[in-house]
Amino acid sequence: MRLDSEDALVVMGRISAPYAIRGWVKIQAQTEYIDSLLGYPVWHVGRNGQWRQFRLVEGKVHGQYLLAHLQGMDDRDAAEAVMGMEIAVPRKDRPDAEDGEYYWDDLVGLEVVNTEGVVFGKVSGLLGTGAHDVLQVEGERERLIPFVDAYVREVDMAARRIVVDWGQDWGLD
Repeated sequence: MRLDSEDALVVMGRISAPYAIRGWVKIQAQTEYIDSLLGYPVWHVGRNGQWRQFRLVEGKVHGQYLLAHLQGMDDRDAAEAVMGMEIAVPRKDRPDAEDGEYYWDDLVGLEVVNTEGVVFGKVSGLLGTGAHDVLQVEGERERLIPFVDAYVREVDMAARRIVVDWGQDWGLD
């Protein structure tokens, strides 16, 4: 999801289920580290652009999920009422990315061009494969390009362009 305003919210996870009976929720984090959301004291919970703020009371990692207790959510019924909703934080509250690192949502919408100047299209998303991330590029056809130094020559955020060392016919059967 590409958001253009610095005041915009960035989705960082989704409430997948209530947990136990005291209002805790189970969260599928959409962050590099499962516990990254715990660094934000206020979460925006909602869907379809309708957000409600909740203060994080307590949270912890539980296997591949994050468990959280949000202020005002004190029983299982309250937790069930937010099941399936997204969790977002203000874009401006995220820490700056390190040099050579990027937030996925900042890459979405960037033009992808190869070293010969052939425009492949725009980044429509990224896939985390475990071994490395993969750019999903939509143009005249979809291309999946590993987001690694061997193929990505330059990411120019100011020009909104990624230059890749990738053949025009690579990935064709």
